[in-house]
Amino acid sequence: MTIATGEPVIRVKDVVVQLGTRKILNGIHLDLLHGEILGFVGASGAGKSVLTRTIVGLLPKREGTIEVLGVDLDTADHEAKQAVDRRWGVMFQQGALFSSLTSGKNVEFPIREYLGLSQKLTTEIAIAKLEMVGLKPDVYRNYPSELSGGMIKRVALARALALDPEILFLDEPTSGLDPISAADFDELIMTLQETLGVSIFMVTHDLDSLHRTCDRIAVLGEGKIVECGTMEKMLASEHPWLKSYFHGVRAHDDWHIPVKG
Repeated sequence: MTIATGEPVIRVKDVVVQLGTRKILNGIHLDLLHGEILGFVGASGAGKSVLTRTIVGLLPKREGTIEVLGVDLDTADHEAKQAVDRRWGVMFQQGALFSSLTSGKNVEFPIREYLGLSQKLTTEIAIAKLEMVGLKPDVYRNYPSELSGGMIKRVALARALALDPEILFLDEPTSGLDPISAADFDELIMTLQETLGVSIFMVTHDLDSLHRTCDRIAVLGEGKIVECGTMEKMLASEHPWLKSYFHGVRAHDDWHIPVKG
Protein backbone atom coordinates (compact mmCIF):
# COMPACT_ATOMS: atom_id res chain seq x y z
CA MET A 1 0.00 0.00 0.00
CA THR A 2 1.37 3.42 -1.01
CA ILE A 3 0.93 6.23 1.53
CA ALA A 4 0.77 9.83 0.34
CA THR A 5 3.04 12.49 1.87
CA GLY A 6 1.44 13.89 5.02
CA GLU A 7 -0.76 10.83 5.56
CA PRO A 8 -0.16 8.49 8.52
CA VAL A 9 2.19 5.56 7.97
CA ILE A 10 1.59 4.50 11.60
CA ARG A 11 -1.67 4.91 13.52
CA VAL A 12 -1.67 4.14 17.24
CA LYS A 13 -5.12 4.21 18.84
CA ASP A 14 -6.07 3.65 22.50
CA VAL A 15 -2.98 1.51 23.13
CA VAL A 16 -2.50 0.23 26.67
CA VAL A 17 0.70 -1.53 27.73
CA GLN A 18 1.11 -2.91 31.23
CA LEU A 19 4.30 -4.29 32.76
CA GLY A 20 3.50 -6.15 35.94
CA THR A 21 0.94 -4.07 37.79
CA ARG A 22 1.98 -0.76 36.23
CA LYS A 23 0.32 0.70 33.16
CA ILE A 24 3.19 2.19 31.16
CA LEU A 25 1.03 3.37 28.28
CA ASN A 26 -2.57 4.17 29.15
CA GLY A 27 -4.59 4.94 26.05
CA ILE A 28 -1.97 6.30 23.63
CA HIS A 29 -3.14 8.04 20.45
CA LEU A 30 -0.37 8.97 18.01
CA ASP A 31 0.28 9.10 14.25
CA LEU A 32 3.57 9.11 12.36
CA LEU A 33 3.10 10.94 9.08
CA HIS A 34 4.70 9.96 5.78
CA GLY A 35 7.99 11.76 5.22
CA GLU A 36 8.30 13.38 8.64
CA ILE A 37 10.73 13.12 11.52
CA LEU A 38 8.69 12.79 14.71
CA GLY A 39 10.49 13.28 18.01
CA PHE A 40 9.07 11.34 20.98
CA VAL A 41 10.00 12.73 24.39
CA GLY A 42 9.08 12.35 28.03
CA ALA A 43 10.55 12.03 31.49
CA SER A 44 13.02 9.22 32.22
CA GLY A 45 11.11 6.00 32.84
CA ALA A 46 7.91 7.37 31.29
CA GLY A 47 7.86 4.60 28.70
CA LYS A 48 9.23 6.25 25.56
CA SER A 49 10.99 3.14 24.28
CA VAL A 50 8.02 0.98 25.25
CA LEU A 51 5.89 2.34 22.43
CA THR A 52 8.55 1.54 19.81
CA ARG A 53 8.92 -1.99 21.14
CA THR A 54 5.16 -2.43 21.18
CA ILE A 55 4.75 -1.28 17.59
CA VAL A 56 7.45 -3.65 16.30
CA GLY A 57 6.02 -6.56 18.30
CA LEU A 58 8.62 -6.94 21.04
CA LEU A 59 6.12 -6.07 23.79
CA PRO A 60 2.46 -7.10 23.94
CA LYS A 61 -0.32 -4.56 24.36
CA ARG A 62 -3.44 -5.11 26.44
CA GLU A 63 -5.76 -2.85 24.48
CA GLY A 64 -5.93 -0.67 21.39
CA THR A 65 -4.93 -0.99 17.74
CA ILE A 66 -1.75 -0.38 15.78
CA GLU A 67 -1.88 0.11 12.02
CA VAL A 68 1.34 0.28 10.01
CA LEU A 69 1.36 1.17 6.31
CA GLY A 70 -2.34 0.43 6.14
CA VAL A 71 -2.03 -2.97 7.83
CA ASP A 72 -3.81 -3.67 11.13
CA LEU A 73 -1.21 -5.71 13.01
CA ASP A 74 -3.89 -7.41 15.12
CA THR A 75 -5.85 -8.85 12.22
CA ALA A 76 -3.03 -9.37 9.69
CA ASP A 77 -1.90 -12.92 8.95
CA HIS A 78 1.70 -14.06 9.35
CA GLU A 79 2.61 -13.30 5.73
CA ALA A 80 1.22 -9.75 5.92
CA LYS A 81 3.07 -9.09 9.18
CA GLN A 82 6.34 -10.32 7.66
CA ALA A 83 5.81 -7.99 4.72
CA VAL A 84 5.44 -5.07 7.14
CA ASP A 85 8.55 -6.18 9.06
CA ARG A 86 10.58 -5.75 5.88
CA ARG A 87 9.34 -2.18 5.46
CA TRP A 88 10.69 -0.82 8.75
CA GLY A 89 14.13 -0.63 10.31
CA VAL A 90 15.00 -0.28 13.99
CA MET A 91 18.06 1.26 15.58
CA PHE A 92 18.00 0.24 19.23
CA GLN A 93 19.44 2.23 22.10
CA GLN A 94 23.22 1.66 22.43
CA GLY A 95 23.18 -0.04 19.02
CA ALA A 96 22.40 -3.60 20.22
CA LEU A 97 24.93 -5.08 17.80
CA PHE A 98 25.81 -8.77 17.99
CA SER A 99 29.21 -8.73 19.68
CA SER A 100 30.27 -12.03 18.07
CA LEU A 101 29.73 -10.70 14.53
CA THR A 102 31.76 -8.15 12.59
CA SER A 103 30.14 -4.85 11.68
CA GLY A 104 29.50 -6.09 8.17
CA LYS A 105 27.91 -9.32 9.33
CA ASN A 106 25.68 -7.30 11.67
CA VAL A 107 24.45 -5.26 8.71
CA GLU A 108 24.03 -8.43 6.65
CA PHE A 109 21.85 -10.09 9.28
CA PRO A 110 18.43 -8.79 8.09
CA ILE A 111 19.48 -9.22 4.45
CA ARG A 112 20.16 -12.90 5.05
CA GLU A 113 16.95 -13.24 7.08
CA TYR A 114 14.64 -11.84 4.42
CA LEU A 115 16.29 -11.75 1.00
CA GLY A 116 18.41 -14.89 0.60
CA LEU A 117 20.89 -13.27 -1.79
CA SER A 118 24.33 -14.56 -2.73
CA GLN A 119 27.17 -13.86 -0.31
CA LYS A 120 28.85 -11.57 -2.83
CA LEU A 121 25.78 -9.40 -3.31
CA THR A 122 24.96 -9.44 0.41
CA THR A 123 28.46 -8.18 1.21
CA GLU A 124 28.23 -5.47 -1.45
CA ILE A 125 24.94 -4.24 0.00
CA ALA A 126 26.36 -4.23 3.55
CA ILE A 127 29.39 -2.19 2.49
CA ALA A 128 27.13 0.24 0.59
CA LYS A 129 25.01 0.73 3.73
CA LEU A 130 28.11 1.34 5.86
CA GLU A 131 29.26 3.97 3.38
CA MET A 132 25.77 5.48 3.35
CA VAL A 133 26.10 6.27 7.07
CA GLY A 134 29.58 7.75 6.69
CA LEU A 135 31.80 4.77 7.46
CA LYS A 136 34.70 3.42 5.41
CA PRO A 137 34.38 -0.01 3.76
CA ASP A 138 37.10 -1.53 5.96
CA VAL A 139 34.80 -1.10 8.99
CA TYR A 140 33.03 -4.18 7.58
CA ARG A 141 35.75 -6.34 9.18
CA ASN A 142 35.74 -4.66 12.61
CA TYR A 143 33.97 -6.17 15.60
CA PRO A 144 31.83 -3.91 17.83
CA SER A 145 34.50 -4.05 20.55
CA GLU A 146 36.90 -2.36 18.13
CA LEU A 147 34.59 0.58 17.40
CA SER A 148 33.96 3.90 19.12
CA GLY A 149 30.51 4.69 20.49
CA GLY A 150 29.72 6.89 17.51
CA MET A 151 30.80 4.21 15.03
CA ILE A 152 28.66 1.61 16.81
CA LYS A 153 25.64 3.85 16.36
CA ARG A 154 26.41 4.29 12.67
CA VAL A 155 26.76 0.52 12.16
CA ALA A 156 23.45 0.04 13.97
CA LEU A 157 21.88 2.64 11.67
CA ALA A 158 23.35 0.88 8.62
CA ARG A 159 21.74 -2.37 9.81
CA ALA A 160 18.42 -0.59 10.27
CA LEU A 161 18.70 0.64 6.66
CA ALA A 162 19.71 -2.75 5.25
CA LEU A 163 16.32 -3.52 3.67
CA ASP A 164 15.64 0.02 2.40
CA PRO A 165 12.84 0.63 4.93
CA GLU A 166 10.02 3.11 4.56
CA ILE A 167 9.88 3.66 8.33
CA LEU A 168 12.86 4.08 10.62
CA PHE A 169 12.70 3.78 14.42
CA LEU A 170 15.57 5.47 16.27
CA ASP A 171 15.88 4.91 20.01
CA GLU A 172 18.06 7.59 21.65
CA PRO A 173 20.34 7.88 18.58
CA THR A 174 22.60 10.60 20.02
CA SER A 175 22.81 9.47 23.65
CA GLY A 176 26.38 9.18 24.85
CA LEU A 177 27.81 11.21 21.96
CA ASP A 178 29.78 14.41 22.38
CA PRO A 179 28.07 17.56 21.02
CA ILE A 180 30.02 17.57 17.73
CA SER A 181 29.35 13.87 17.05
CA ALA A 182 25.70 14.33 18.00
CA ALA A 183 25.35 17.25 15.57
CA ASP A 184 26.97 15.17 12.82
CA PHE A 185 24.56 12.34 13.52
CA ASP A 186 21.61 14.74 13.36
CA GLU A 187 22.82 15.94 9.96
CA LEU A 188 23.07 12.32 8.81
CA ILE A 189 19.52 11.59 9.94
CA MET A 190 18.15 14.61 8.09
CA THR A 191 20.12 13.75 4.94
CA LEU A 192 18.81 10.19 4.96
CA GLN A 193 15.25 11.39 5.46
CA GLU A 194 15.55 13.84 2.57
CA THR A 195 17.29 11.49 0.14
CA LEU A 196 15.42 8.27 0.95
CA GLY A 197 12.02 9.75 1.85
CA VAL A 198 11.91 7.56 4.96
CA SER A 199 9.52 8.40 7.81
CA ILE A 200 11.35 8.56 11.15
CA PHE A 201 10.07 7.90 14.68
CA MET A 202 12.80 9.13 17.02
CA VAL A 203 12.80 8.53 20.76
CA THR A 204 15.16 11.06 22.30
CA HIS A 205 15.87 13.32 25.25
CA ASP A 206 18.34 15.44 23.26
CA LEU A 207 16.98 18.99 23.07
CA ASP A 208 19.39 19.96 20.31
CA SER A 209 18.33 16.99 18.18
CA LEU A 210 14.68 17.86 18.65
CA HIS A 211 15.36 21.43 17.60
CA ARG A 212 17.52 20.55 14.60
CA THR A 213 15.77 17.55 13.10
CA CYS A 214 12.11 17.18 14.02
CA ASP A 215 9.07 18.26 12.06
CA ARG A 216 6.82 17.48 15.03
CA ILE A 217 7.33 16.47 18.64
CA ALA A 218 5.07 14.25 20.75
CA VAL A 219 5.33 14.39 24.53
CA LEU A 220 4.53 11.40 26.75
CA GLY A 221 3.31 11.99 30.29
CA GLU A 222 1.45 9.73 32.70
CA GLY A 223 0.95 7.15 30.00
CA LYS A 224 -0.66 9.51 27.48
CA ILE A 225 0.31 12.05 24.83
CA VAL A 226 0.07 15.39 26.63
CA GLU A 227 1.10 17.52 23.63
CA CYS A 228 1.97 17.02 19.97
CA GLY A 229 3.09 19.56 17.40
CA THR A 230 5.95 21.71 16.16
CA MET A 231 8.79 23.06 18.27
CA GLU A 232 7.00 26.41 18.24
CA LYS A 233 3.99 24.74 19.84
CA MET A 234 6.21 23.09 22.47
CA LEU A 235 7.81 26.41 23.35
CA ALA A 236 4.42 28.12 23.64
CA SER A 237 2.85 25.40 25.80
CA GLU A 238 1.84 26.22 29.36
CA HIS A 239 2.02 22.57 30.45
CA PRO A 240 4.30 22.50 33.55
CA TRP A 241 6.55 19.65 32.37
CA LEU A 242 6.94 21.13 28.89
CA LYS A 243 7.82 24.54 30.33
CA SER A 244 10.44 22.94 32.55
CA TYR A 245 11.82 20.79 29.74
CA PHE A 246 11.92 23.28 26.88
CA HIS A 247 12.70 26.41 28.91
CA GLY A 248 15.05 24.89 31.50
CA VAL A 249 18.74 25.52 32.05
CA ARG A 250 19.70 23.43 28.98
CA ALA A 251 17.43 25.37 26.60
CA HIS A 252 18.90 27.80 24.07
CA ASP A 253 18.18 31.52 24.07
CA ASP A 254 17.59 31.48 20.29
CA TRP A 255 15.02 28.67 20.27
CA HIS A 256 12.30 31.10 19.32
CA ILE A 257 13.67 30.69 15.78
CA PRO A 258 12.95 27.14 14.57
CA VAL A 259 15.73 25.43 12.62
CA LYS A 260 13.86 22.50 11.04
CA GLY A 261 11.64 23.50 8.15
